[in-house]
Amino acid sequence: MVLITNQLAIRHPKTHDNFRQKLIFQKHKNESLKGSKGFGRKFIFAENNNDPLMKFNNILNVFAPQDIKFIPMLEETSAVLVQASSLLRDLFANNDPEESRNICKLIKTEEVKGDKINGKISKSLNDTFITPFDREDIHELADNLDDAIDAINHSAQKVLLYSPKTFHSSTKRISEIIYECSIEVQKAILSLTTLKKNSGPLIQHCKEIKKLEEEADTVYETGIMNLFKEEQSIPELIKLKEIIQELEKSANKMNSVGKSLKTLVVKYA
Repeated sequence: MVLITNQLAIRHPKTHDNFRQKLIFQKHKNESLKGSKGFGRKFIFAENNNDPLMKFNNILNVFAPQDIKFIPMLEETSAVLVQASSLLRDLFANNDPEESRNICKLIKTEEVKGDKINGKISKSLNDTFITPFDREDIHELADNLDDAIDAINHSAQKVLLYSPKTFHSSTKRISEIIYECSIEVQKAILSLTTLKKNSGPLIQHCKEIKKLEEEADTVYETGIMNLFKEEQSIPELIKLKEIIQELEKSANKMNSVGKSLKTLVVKYA
């Protein structure tokens, strides 16, 4: 038989011209296979499944990119991050104790969702031979996203635990910064699909995340100084200080996500 692939005819020595068999050649783009210009190969034979070349086809299928949607799962995690940070912002804009408790419960629900998605990503990494990026880079990004969600939940739980009489002005601004960071993170992850073609948007989102995190540091430092000057009650001072510190940690976790995204730019753009 004759195999037709990319205008190259290969004559099978056993069957010669008894029949011609079409070879369907499919290219599956995979950014992690730089040595082969980002393409894996998968061969499908239309007939003669007993042909010895089918065994070669089966071997090649092992190296073909698997239908595992890592980027959609990362996008799903970023959506959870945005929702959790939005609830955190609402928490520090609220003065009703009962409503605050309800918001904290909702944030905890989002944290559980994030843990489940991160578990799915880890399992998929273990089960998949070829991934769109190096598996350690995907794992690091997924873990940092999950850590950011966890940090938001910790901030909410501090509020639930301490029940301060009122919030310091710095807490509201830091919670807003965390929300703005989450929006930039979500946009950055959505741009991963075009990283190889155009890394500009991802780079810009990473810069914005870093800029916001630096603003959070400034607000945190000023807030702590003003808290010690203004707060007369020692118990309230301790409560608010702990809450502000936890919020600042959440902002730092956002920056860790930004660093993971910048690693992808350096390695794959």
